[in-house]
Order: sequence, then structure tokens, then C-alpha cells
Amino acid sequence: MLLAEIKTQTAELGPDADTLGTFARNPHLSWQSHAFYLDRVKGHINAIGERTAELQQIRYAVLPWQEQAITEVTSHAAQVAASTQAAIVYLNENQGRRFVPEYRDHLTTIADSSEDMKQAVDRFLAYEKTQQKLQDLQNELDLGG
Repeated sequence: MLLAEIKTQTAELGPDADTLGTFARNPHLSWQSHAFYLDRVKGHINAIGERTAELQQIRYAVLPWQEQAITEVTSHAAQVAASTQAAIVYLNENQGRRFVPEYRDHLTTIADSSEDMKQAVDRFLAYEKTQQKLQDLQNELDLGG
């Protein structure tokens, strides 16, 4: 259930993260636009962080694939969070210098890691669905596996 909630959050995060990724290549946008989307991403990643913290609390009482899902999603979320925080700090101190490689790298990492997180969540949820279908068929066929 927590992974499904993260999926919802990654769906909301994606467009904002993608927008920031395009900002890394577009020098004509105001610092206020950057700040707006960074704040939106921060809100999404904070919500995801709350869910991943809950997952961390149960990580040793789950199936191996679920533990792997927790590890991967948490890693991607941490990358997005770190890059978002670094970009916010940089922007606050350097509103007129948005197109230095350091800042642009943060924006690109936000976009890329957000997409990686979304794909990981989708893969693990697809795996779970497939496992459930297999279990249902085994039960239906009375295979006892």
C-alpha cells in the first residue's frame, strides 16, 4: 500500500521534476520560476520521504523483493531530496547565476532521479501484481504452490 502511495506521489512529482530538467537548458526563465518548481518538487519529495520512512520501519519484516524495492526507492528519493535542497540553497544565494554547471547538474539530477524512482516503483508494483496473479492461478488450479 505504501508503494502505491509513492506511485501516486511520483506521478505528481514527475511533471514538476521534468520542468526543472528543461530549465537546466533554458537560460531565459526567471529565478522565480525556478523557485516555484523547486518548492513544488520539495513538497512532493517530502511526501515521498514520509512514505519511505514508514517503509524503512518495516523493511526487515517484508519479502526480499519488497526489501529491494524499499532500498531502490529510498535511494532515488534521497538523490532527489539532496539535489532539490542543494538547488534551493544555490538559488537562494545566486539568483542571477542559474546557468553554472553545478546548479544545472542539480536540476538534471532531480529530473533523472525522479524518473528513475517512478520506473522502479512501477516495476516493483508490476512484479507484485504478477506475483498475485500467479498465486491466484495456483489457488484456482489447486496446485498448492
